Amino acid sequence: MKYFSESDIQNLEHIYKINLINSCSGYKSANLIGSISEDGAENVAVFSSVTHIGSSPAILGFFLRPTTVIRNTYENLKATGYYTINHIHGAIKEDAHHTSAKYDSNISEFEVTNLEAEYKTDFKAPFVKGAPIQLAMEYLEEYPIKANNTILVIGKVIGLYVDNELIEDDGFINLSKANVAAINGLDGYAVPKQNTRFGYQRPKTLATEIS
Repeated sequence: MKYFSESDIQNLEHIYKINLINSCSGYKSANLIGSISEDGAENVAVFSSVTHIGSSPAILGFFLRPTTVIRNTYENLKATGYYTINHIHGAIKEDAHHTSAKYDSNISEFEVTNLEAEYKTDFKAPFVKGAPIQLAMEYLEEYPIKANNTILVIGKVIGLYVDNELIEDDGFINLSKANVAAINGLDGYAVPKQNTRFGYQRPKTLATEIS
């Protein structure tokens, strides 16, 4: 097993280092965050940091890189208060990854990829058409991370759209049925297949597989 000390990591070539550290935490969620500016400019960008914060109320967070340069997603959601989270699936992973390119704010990633914007009811921000799980989000608060000048953005789920066939009887969303992707590192995409689910665990009780 190869070992990297802290000093080894700091002295690595830049690209090697960011690939190593971005992939060592394991598979991450693969999502497209949709937003719109106050003057109607649409934006969609890939994020691998969306994480569950709590269920009641339903709250999710995601991390933003330092805002020393323009971050269109951040500027839009702060201006309007709303954004969407859309799951990336196998059929759109190439276009989804291209949204990581740094386009000017007046150029919509919907225009330079095959991704399509979709609007539901009176929600202002665009969803990604065809995404099997789509979340309407309301901005709540943010926390600066002093260690590296990133920002943890916290949002509330105010609407949830899920393809019917993905929802199990107990409310579990079976992502494997929709070929939902995960991200390994910065640019590796995988489409996991569910093998085993276990029930709620209690002391001195062996894990029981859910069929």
